[in-house]
Amino acid sequence: MAVEGAYGNEVMIKDAIVFLFAAGIVVPVFRSLRLPAVVGFIFAGIALGPHGLGQFTGDMPALEFITISEPEAASLFGELGVLFLLFLLGLELSFARLWELRRAVFGVGGLQAGVSALAITGGALAFGQDLIPAITIGLALALSSTAIVMQLLQETHRAVSPVGRTALAVLLFQDILVAPILIFVGFVAAGSETSLLALIGEALLQGLLAVLAIVLIGRFVLARVFHLAAHAGGRDFLMALTLLTVVGAAVITASAGLSLALGAFLAGILMGETEFKHQTEVDLEPFKGLLLGLFFLTVGMTLDLSVIAQLWKEVLIGLCLLLVAKFVAASIACRLFGGGTVLAVETAGFLAGAGEFAFVILAAATAGSVIDNQTATLIAAIAGLSMVLTPMLARLGGLGAARFHKTEPVPEGLQPDATGHDGHVIIAGFGRVGRTIGDLLRAEGADLIGLDVDARRIYRAREDNWHVFLGDAARPEILHKSGLERAALFIVTVDDAASAESMVHTARALRADLPILARAQDTDHAKRLAQAGASFVIPDAIEAGLQLAGRALRTFGYAPETVRDLLAAEREEEYRRAEEA
Repeated sequence: MAVEGAYGNEVMIKDAIVFLFAAGIVVPVFRSLRLPAVVGFIFAGIALGPHGLGQFTGDMPALEFITISEPEAASLFGELGVLFLLFLLGLELSFARLWELRRAVFGVGGLQAGVSALAITGGALAFGQDLIPAITIGLALALSSTAIVMQLLQETHRAVSPVGRTALAVLLFQDILVAPILIFVGFVAAGSETSLLALIGEALLQGLLAVLAIVLIGRFVLARVFHLAAHAGGRDFLMALTLLTVVGAAVITASAGLSLALGAFLAGILMGETEFKHQTEVDLEPFKGLLLGLFFLTVGMTLDLSVIAQLWKEVLIGLCLLLVAKFVAASIACRLFGGGTVLAVETAGFLAGAGEFAFVILAAATAGSVIDNQTATLIAAIAGLSMVLTPMLARLGGLGAARFHKTEPVPEGLQPDATGHDGHVIIAGFGRVGRTIGDLLRAEGADLIGLDVDARRIYRAREDNWHVFLGDAARPEILHKSGLERAALFIVTVDDAASAESMVHTARALRADLPILARAQDTDHAKRLAQAGASFVIPDAIEAGLQLAGRALRTFGYAPETVRDLLAAEREEEYRRAEEA
């Protein structure tokens, strides 16, 4: 027994080394090729898993040292990554904001899941499946990947954007569906005499009680316990309590038949209402990244390349039908519930793939003989490939949304109007940075026109008597209506890197002599903006560093004049380096 235990420990340590090799070396290589980290981990899982190099360990024993030997053990730790992701996402929300999403959760989420399940079920019936297996396949593939979608949204800083909120609402509804779907699979597998509606009603009651228990503990116990740990001294106590909160809430929802992720998400919302929110976020971020990477690694390990090669025609047809059906379903659902074409197309790109719960449902269906092993293997291959393609689908959805955005009409009253403006300044992007620039220029008597794509931001600015209009400054017709031909200056302040480059390129193509100032995220982005035609670029990272350095010098007692001189010299040097980069 001791020998076996030692061997088991050696295998786990070896697998941990392989994972750290993938996280520290393989994935950064993929990132250098401008691929998302999600794709890098999935590809690493394919290569280092039992269906990749692992299948050759019998002939080449040395390969065992660079492959994952026990994917099941790795998947358990990977689940923790998903829990931390949803917990950290919950920290950014509140129950008030969640209540605002109720229409999207039950409207968009319900319609998307229903239409997707019906379409996929119909496709399975057309390919010869019986009714019950077809329904099971439809339900399994109707769900999307919470882990992949939310990670992509966080990587692109869009988790709290309209697209992020809509996608989150749909994924929350899908998490709620997991319990009824598993009950249905168990019901048809066992041939139970109990009413299916009664079983689902009982499960919903248990789920409601579990959610209520988490909320009550969070409202009346959580903050007090954290205060006690903080007074005891030491971040290690707080870390232990945070882990207990995440895992404990997940266990409560799981025991009621709901998903683990839902419990972690609710715990995050409750923690976000305490003063420990920011410290918790900082402490968990590194663990979330590594464990979530382990989860994506296990997703890659589930892809059996030999099966895909043998059944490539069936896999390809099924994959295309799945992606089209779910993309159309999500687009229709978002559009019908007031999301607009642009939001509908972009959100559908994130939700077109299958999700991790497909494997859970397929495993339960196979164990209960609802689906035969060959069909389950085929469906798993389709689901896994769709998850691998999710980052690309999200990007394609964004490109499609951009095309629709250029053709959608601007509401009456918000259309750009440069009548009476000459020698004015056009500010593209009237958020925090754009408005700050506008305040300073307006105080000096400058004539301003602002452009933004957020109607709510426009209405708020107009309440303060700003001449701000709804329009994408990357569209030539919008710039013409803003009087670009007569403008003295064009300033780009938007956050999105691709949008900023497109705006600069369009303005430069229309006016070769126009001074164009642009805000960049970093030096690489600054270089691309300069190549697009910007006259002068301000990298956020450089200015933030200079401002912090100036504050530090004043804290150490330096005179304001000395600080200004030092910062001016350093600023000149930093911009010189940026231009040479």
